[in-house]
Amino acid sequence: MITEFKLPELGENILTADVVKVLVKPGDKIAADQSVLEIETDKATVEVPSEYAGVVKEVFVKEGEKLKVGAVVFTFETGTAEVKAEKPEVKPAAKPTPAPEEVPVKEDVIKSVPEAKAVTGTFEFVLPHLGENIASADITKLLIKAGDKVEVDQTVIEIETDKATVEVPSDISGIVKEVFVKEGSKAKVGEVIFTVEGVSTSPKPKQETKISAPVKKEEAPAPVLQEAETSKAEKFFAQSEIPVKVNTVPQLIVPAAPSVRRFAREIGININMVMGLGPGGRISIEDVKAYAKGLNEQYAATGCPRNALCIQAEPLPDFGKWGDFERKQMSNIRRKTAEHLSYSWGSIPHVTQFDKADITKLEEIRKQFGKKVEQEGGKLTITAILIKVIASALKVFPQFNSSVDMDKNEIIYKKYFNIGLAVDTDRGLLVPVIRDVDKKNIIQLSKELNEVSARARDKKLSLEDMQGGSFTISNLGGIGGTYFTPVVNSPEVAILGVSRSSYEPVYTEGQFEPRLMLPLSLSYDHRVIDGADGARFIRWVIEALENPFLLSLEG
Repeated sequence: MITEFKLPELGENILTADVVKVLVKPGDKIAADQSVLEIETDKATVEVPSEYAGVVKEVFVKEGEKLKVGAVVFTFETGTAEVKAEKPEVKPAAKPTPAPEEVPVKEDVIKSVPEAKAVTGTFEFVLPHLGENIASADITKLLIKAGDKVEVDQTVIEIETDKATVEVPSDISGIVKEVFVKEGSKAKVGEVIFTVEGVSTSPKPKQETKISAPVKKEEAPAPVLQEAETSKAEKFFAQSEIPVKVNTVPQLIVPAAPSVRRFAREIGININMVMGLGPGGRISIEDVKAYAKGLNEQYAATGCPRNALCIQAEPLPDFGKWGDFERKQMSNIRRKTAEHLSYSWGSIPHVTQFDKADITKLEEIRKQFGKKVEQEGGKLTITAILIKVIASALKVFPQFNSSVDMDKNEIIYKKYFNIGLAVDTDRGLLVPVIRDVDKKNIIQLSKELNEVSARARDKKLSLEDMQGGSFTISNLGGIGGTYFTPVVNSPEVAILGVSRSSYEPVYTEGQFEPRLMLPLSLSYDHRVIDGADGARFIRWVIEALENPFLLSLEG
């Protein structure tokens, strides 16, 4: 019988590995648990053992290649006369005599059984592989519940990926014991959907059964799994838009108490990945905690937050080869700015929208009322006016006043309007926040802007002064430039960049006129804001600057 050896699951979030060494070639005889492949992941170098014994027929990988989990490494033949010729014959009457401390383990024997028999027990139905780069799917419909009877090839769930909507058939039959997912939830490939108490059968007339060597009395023998022939589930996925082969061999329940399984689910751990240290590999709560602690330590060691694009830093060259240089330690503000903006850039898919506002009339109004604002202790600037305009725009476009929670797949819409102002200081970039902007007039905002900017430059800002922002404005007009691409200040979803205004010839009513044009750059999080909404937002801001009455009309 020809069997495929595939690259097994390697751990949470590990989807590929590099082949360091291939330890078999066509014609080699392999035994169960013999190392056949040496691979390297981003965490460790691992030797991969074979699950069965047999003769290697064909090898499909080479050293140095990158493999995906589930890829076929080689094929081998089991149960042939050639293999059995060198295997000890199993005699029913024979009773092995174990040593006092340990039973000698003999090579596994592959024996042909004339008729297929069902594997009876409790099985897990897991979400099968759905295609290349598809790691999860949305559960759109559950067609079974606890207590239902399911048959092989019966459709049990309906899922939706970013490619298609698919009905998934069962490869086992029996009574549903427990369902672990809900409609509308997201399930990962390999995640347990439900458990079934019943049987798993194979339509093949003959079956290869793996007979294990004797083991210690206190240890239970490993459960025997049968390799199923291509089922309806496998054929369905092969013919759909997801051309992959589905592993239809049922996965037996790992040895763990219901309370341990519940605890693992509550803290988000796949219990199938946990190594049990109890008798017979039984998993305890302490084992689950140790596994979770190891994952957290890995995240802490790599410094890579979840859902972030983590980039490995390349080593720097020896700058001394080209001339003199000097090293200076980063200030705490510079270091924190670098860390935060790296996270923002890596975790947020940025889009930047550019446009210009005609502020000729607004500039006349600003000069007209400038002295009145100065008498109140403030300074009427374009930034102060923009703060009020943005607060009104956030009410019209609430998706710009939100944050994204990817862990819970939720969007958080804020009911408050706090605007952050990027301030250039000798220590680095600081972003103090002006709160409740929608409840203050432009004179009040001008005074508060003056005060907060002065505190930033005089090193008098508190941590509280720089928290709670829902949108940020970065004005580089005092320095110069035309456009730039500001980085969104996570966990916000948008930022407005303002450049220096200048007079430009604008064609209106049959002639060119000098108009004062203000360049604006709007960067936003494409996960929650579409391009059309970005264009509408910046156009609304421009119209409010060009027609101040719009603030009272719609703001």
